[in-house]
Amino acid sequence: MARTDNPASARLLPTASATLTALAALALSAAVPAAPVFGPEDIIGWEPHSFEGVTDYRLVRTHGRTAVQATCTEGTASGLFYRRDIDLTETPVVEWEWRVEETLTGIDETTRDGDDYPARLYLVDESRLLRWRTRALNYVWSSTTERGRDWPNAFASQAHMIAVATGSDAGAGWRTERRNVLEDFRRYHGHEPGRINAVAVMTDCDNTGQETRAWYGNIRFLPE
Repeated sequence: MARTDNPASARLLPTASATLTALAALALSAAVPAAPVFGPEDIIGWEPHSFEGVTDYRLVRTHGRTAVQATCTEGTASGLFYRRDIDLTETPVVEWEWRVEETLTGIDETTRDGDDYPARLYLVDESRLLRWRTRALNYVWSSTTERGRDWPNAFASQAHMIAVATGSDAGAGWRTERRNVLEDFRRYHGHEPGRINAVAVMTDCDNTGQETRAWYGNIRFLPE
């Protein structure tokens, strides 16, 4: 057995032990996934993607807080996309804040001509090899449909629309919504993805030709 009565070695032992303990603690803390949180300052930096023209997104101060303001005019439809995996096994719940002052009028959102929304949160489970297997949830601020209703998107049935706010909610200030994403994928698509591959906000008016505006606050993914 090696001798440990060297004074210099004895002085090093407590330090080495403390270092190992600290490293072990760091390893344990690193193994616990952080719940993703996106503030308006993060969202405004997400990748823009245009479907038709460009909705105007800008960082503003409104009602005493910072928000992403989305203004849709002249038949535009574009969103801001965060394209990284989010682990739903650890953080299956999404919570977000948004505000709409006025909704669209005289439209049928289940048809292609009426497929516009003042605000929506878009979550994508993307199949990179088989695009037809990509599935999405659209949590929308509906203009004419009652809260709680759902329907397949008029352009792409693999994207499911869920009305979490409606016309009567407009003009009442900020709303905070919360949904269990895993449960919604199971309910509307028949499976539970371990992760989603993209998150987006979108305000669009390309099909109706009307104008609309919305504000987006924080978006959080949380444990159940």
